[in-house]
Amino acid sequence: MTTTDQLIDQLARDVPPVPRNAVGRRLAGGLIGGALASVLLLILWLGIRPDLGTAMHGSAFWMKWSYALALALIAIGATARLARPEGDGLRWLWLAAIPMLLLAGHGIMDMARAPQALWLSMWLGHSWLVCPWRVLVLSVPIFLGLLWSFRRLAPTRLREGGAAAGLASGAFAAMVYCLHCPETAAIFVLTWYSLGMLLAALAGALLGPRLLRW
Repeated sequence: MTTTDQLIDQLARDVPPVPRNAVGRRLAGGLIGGALASVLLLILWLGIRPDLGTAMHGSAFWMKWSYALALALIAIGATARLARPEGDGLRWLWLAAIPMLLLAGHGIMDMARAPQALWLSMWLGHSWLVCPWRVLVLSVPIFLGLLWSFRRLAPTRLREGGAAAGLASGAFAAMVYCLHCPETAAIFVLTWYSLGMLLAALAGALLGPRLLRW
């Protein structure tokens, strides 16, 4: 009679070893492909801002870009952990509070230096009605790339994995959107960019149980 240990040995005997960093490479492949598609979508849909070269010499562009990058790195780290069985990546998302608080402090200082009559225009800018939705739309190719990555992995917490992948997609999409968006106020970025990322995370949480099942 075959014992349990013997059965396990037989099942595992011909299984090839998993390459080191296989999860990271798989996610990177999906992320890069999705990001390139998102940039192409931006070019065809909204276009690159004509003064991008000048804007990149100012601090406002890098303020927006670094905020989105920080959230993207935190979210992709959580996504990588949740791509594994019994992953616990969501507990690391509290780190997202750090860039949010730093940007909030930046925004408060900007508003303190500006006349009170300008506060509303700083908050709403010229595109508050469309900014979150544009970030959400630009996140779709990136989410699809991460979905392709997940299909070869083994997530078990599908809703949490979908939310983390959605947040990562939204944050990387916000980085792409910086190539078009002319808004410069930190309070605008904190509110409307973050709302776009949140919408992407909510969409991921809703779709995760359906699309990430394996």
